[in-house]
Amino acid sequence: MSAPEPVEEWVDDGAGPVVRPYAMTRGRTRPVRGTFDRIALVTATVATTTPEVGMEPEHLSIIRLCQRPQIVAELTAHLKLPLGTIRVMLGDLLNRGLVQVHEPHPAGTRPDVDILEAAINGLRRL
Repeated sequence: MSAPEPVEEWVDDGAGPVVRPYAMTRGRTRPVRGTFDRIALVTATVATTTPEVGMEPEHLSIIRLCQRPQIVAELTAHLKLPLGTIRVMLGDLLNRGLVQVHEPHPAGTRPDVDILEAAINGLRRL
């Protein structure tokens, strides 16, 4: 008799990091509000909060981390979660008024070079 073939399991150590973020967002892949660029600056609007219905411990961790402004990419690194998961959670917090998000200015809205040169020349004259 030959040994039975090993059964591939869906829930194992390798699947944990993939399944857990999906479960934390209840299957949502897009935030309810906001787009959240990787370099968007996030600041908590409250010092602490008690867990509310629908909030995960990671929501509270984001609020704790954002007592000082953090960019979205830093949050993904600190919490070791995928960017998409962080965006969904930030949307939840933004919708509840628990964070403020400052998106970066688009590249086309930078100041005109002539204005910058005039400012530099003015500073040199001082």
